[in-house]
Amino acid sequence: MTDLYVSMAVCGAAVLLSEALRRTARLLPGAYWVYLLEAASTFQLCCCTHELKLLGETLKLEVSVALTITYTMTMIHLLTFREATCNPSGALESVCRGRSSVKAAGIVIGCQFAAGFAAQFFAASVWSLGLSEVHIKHQRFGFRCFDPLGGTLIEAAAVELGCAFFVQAAAMHAHKLDEKLRAHFIAAAITVAVYAGGSVSGAVFNPVLAFSVQFPCSGHSYPEYCFVYWLGPVLGVASCVLLFEKIVPFLSGKSSIRPDRPAVQKKTR
Repeated sequence: MTDLYVSMAVCGAAVLLSEALRRTARLLPGAYWVYLLEAASTFQLCCCTHELKLLGETLKLEVSVALTITYTMTMIHLLTFREATCNPSGALESVCRGRSSVKAAGIVIGCQFAAGFAAQFFAASVWSLGLSEVHIKHQRFGFRCFDPLGGTLIEAAAVELGCAFFVQAAAMHAHKLDEKLRAHFIAAAITVAVYAGGSVSGAVFNPVLAFSVQFPCSGHSYPEYCFVYWLGPVLGVASCVLLFEKIVPFLSGKSSIRPDRPAVQKKTR
């Protein structure tokens, strides 16, 4: 249990550091606060996922414990991210909806990937302190991670596509619920997706999170990881938006869905 407590403390530290950056972002002029908000929130997401992924793989937590942690951390993320999407798919969706320019979306995506890269160094720095047996063991292996795929490339890409579609659909329909239930609804959807697809691809369904957490792992090339973790989620989000905002309204003769939030925010484990 000590290892679990240490990992929770590391996640807590990452959340507090990111919250300090988010509060600082409010002081910035113009659109700069949006970029820092995205960077800080993405950093939080990636740091927590690094830590919990290591914990889950090393301790082999019971399914009930792992899913409880997933749900709890997702709720924390949803309640602290504010307007940040922490997902390149969200920035691309904003461009398609006319809410953002291509230049602004490009800067947002750049900030997200920079934060994901910084999270790798943060995680390695924390692990090097040897705060728990899990960290010490990981340090002995040179902080290496191994093949995250539990199936073929096609199977993993299909799982990422399906998970992204499922969570995006939940986010697009969450506005129909009472405001107090929306975060719980999305967190539950993410937890279900993690449970259903975690053994095949890790159920990341977020390109920048995959870049930070999965891409450093051995077993496959960067192009193969891009196929699974970039193309799959982007197609999942795009197909979901197309289905519920174009195809279904066209067939039913009703107006399209206009979700309150433009993008899906990613889970952690």
